[in-house]
Amino acid sequence: MIEELKYIILGLIQGLAEFFPISSSGHVLLFANILDVAENHPLLLSITVHFATTLSTIIIYKKRISNLLIGICQYQRKADMQFSIKLLISMIPIVTIGFFFRDKIDLLFKDAQQLTCVMLVFTGCILILSQMFKKSTNQISYYHALILGLAQGLAIIPGISRSGITIVIALGCKIKRLEAAEFSFLMVLLPIIGITIIEIYTVYSLGISIDVAEIKSLVIAFSASFISGLFACKYMIRIVQRNNLKYFGYYCCFIGVLLIIIL
Repeated sequence: MIEELKYIILGLIQGLAEFFPISSSGHVLLFANILDVAENHPLLLSITVHFATTLSTIIIYKKRISNLLIGICQYQRKADMQFSIKLLISMIPIVTIGFFFRDKIDLLFKDAQQLTCVMLVFTGCILILSQMFKKSTNQISYYHALILGLAQGLAIIPGISRSGITIVIALGCKIKRLEAAEFSFLMVLLPIIGITIIEIYTVYSLGISIDVAEIKSLVIAFSASFISGLFACKYMIRIVQRNNLKYFGYYCCFIGVLLIIIL
């Protein structure tokens, strides 16, 4: 039961941290180390819980996603078509990095506690600086989409918050707050689904041994992450609108410095 509880905690952390700008991958990596779990397949655990929060995003934005798909299929809704193209543009950097540097990405999650702590402090500083951006009136352009995609690529490094850095950069470009949050959450959907499929295929094709107990643990972490993700996604939209990102920045700086001292 103690082992199951550890994975519940990890799942809850991922679900909250994926949408709250505090780096889900960084927190999962650090707490997996602290709780002494997933030593053999840390990236597989990270991808599993990320996929859970991806499903949370799909449910929260199901109407928006449905409209985008209808717009693409019918070729009649120009705004939906343009938004979909912008999402595809934003995915170019992460897909390129994943294709050419996949093996290197895996290495980032090996003994990366100190790196993660430093990047948490970096994330905290970025979030605190977001208070500078008061007025947000622009809509996302194709250029903005590419810039946000590059920021998302940088967030592969554990400790850098993907939602945090993409939303802050969007606000720096004076993009409307609600649109900034929406685009940040939607732009990661296809890459995460693709990475999940690739990782599952890799585990299967290489004959990597995953016992029943580990599969059970991954299912538990997935479920906890999915449920907490539903809550966090809704709440994060309100936080962005109210310009309260600085408090997450203080937290990231505090926890990053604290763990640098402890670990």
